[in-house]
Amino acid sequence: MISKNINILLADDDPSDCLLFKEALDELPVTASLTMVQNGEQVIEELTKKGKELPDVLFLDINMPRKSGFATLGEIKRNTGLQKLPVIMFSTSSDLESVKKVFRDAAHYYICKPVEFSQWKKVIYEALTLVMNKDNPLPLQENFMITGASVIIPDNTKN
Repeated sequence: MISKNINILLADDDPSDCLLFKEALDELPVTASLTMVQNGEQVIEELTKKGKELPDVLFLDINMPRKSGFATLGEIKRNTGLQKLPVIMFSTSSDLESVKKVFRDAAHYYICKPVEFSQWKKVIYEALTLVMNKDNPLPLQENFMITGASVIIPDNTKN
């Protein structure tokens, strides 16, 4: 179980996916603050605001206008102040080349956006569990994709 309040930055230009993410997060046994932006330029603005603490994790969509997730990830990893930020890439595609590219570019994990709401909850919970384990280094390629397949969400219903 995750006991810390988690500060999450979500970058996705699809309002439906943002809503699904928020609703899934609301049903999980975690306490989280969620900030949403719609493109890579806004991600960099949010991450480089003076005096603002970095989020605990960034969920970054690959396909966004103005600056793609690929370009945004590259900019984050080239910035020494942002390099250690856990970045979880996600997309509707499970294209192997895209997955390999973000693995090489030092993303922490990759999620193929699920269709089922219950699966959204599982992949988000698995991702948060992995990144909140501070002893968790970047994964090997075989552990890079988060599927939620073996995740059991604790029954700690929020009031």
